[in-house]
Amino acid sequence: MSEKQSELKFAFQKAFPVMIGYLMLAMGYGLYMHNLGFSFWFPTIMAAVIYGGSVEFIVASLLVARFAPWNVFLVTLVVGFRQFFYSLAMLNKYRNTSIFQRLILIFGESDETFSVNYALEVPTNLKTKLVYTYVTIFNYLSWVMGAFLGGFSGHLLGIQLRGLNFMMTALFIVLFLEQFLKEQSHLSSFSGLIITTISLVVIGKTYFLLVTLSFLVVEYAIKYYLDQKRVFPHDID
Repeated sequence: MSEKQSELKFAFQKAFPVMIGYLMLAMGYGLYMHNLGFSFWFPTIMAAVIYGGSVEFIVASLLVARFAPWNVFLVTLVVGFRQFFYSLAMLNKYRNTSIFQRLILIFGESDETFSVNYALEVPTNLKTKLVYTYVTIFNYLSWVMGAFLGGFSGHLLGIQLRGLNFMMTALFIVLFLEQFLKEQSHLSSFSGLIITTISLVVIGKTYFLLVTLSFLVVEYAIKYYLDQKRVFPHDID
């Protein structure tokens, strides 16, 4: 077996659990887009170009709402900003890669790909950077393939699953509850609920999300400043 085949096989084995998960979730996303009335090529292209997981579900729901580009921009920025910290953690691991590999690794950095590559222990006889690249490609292709299969099967079979439009709401309810149970202080959860409710009532459903996120950013900036001042009282004026 050649060195290239060994790296492919090793990367495939490590990426396989994520690939299965991505395939199933992306098929649900493709069916979700079909239920919203989009042709199968919409979720396929969005999966290939955006490759943002939950961001794609958000964009799908916003596409059928009133056109509000600033909402889309801000939500995408806030939801995807965690990728910035993933990138910082991977700077040393991805150092000295070719430009082509670097573009793949940057674009394909997802939550699960980060988890796999960050914890990956590559045998010394294999090229580590190449394994990272293959893992990233395998995960990316499984997501795009799943979105295509979900959208195409919905289009081909005319599948309309009742209640599938609630998928996005259910996803964020689960994420909220999971985060709520992990928190030592529930200040951020309760403040998020209160600010969101007030914004929806006062601003209306078109721009309430933009206003909510803006207030939350200000809140967390103040909270961070106060926390730093409490920890380092002499370093912050």
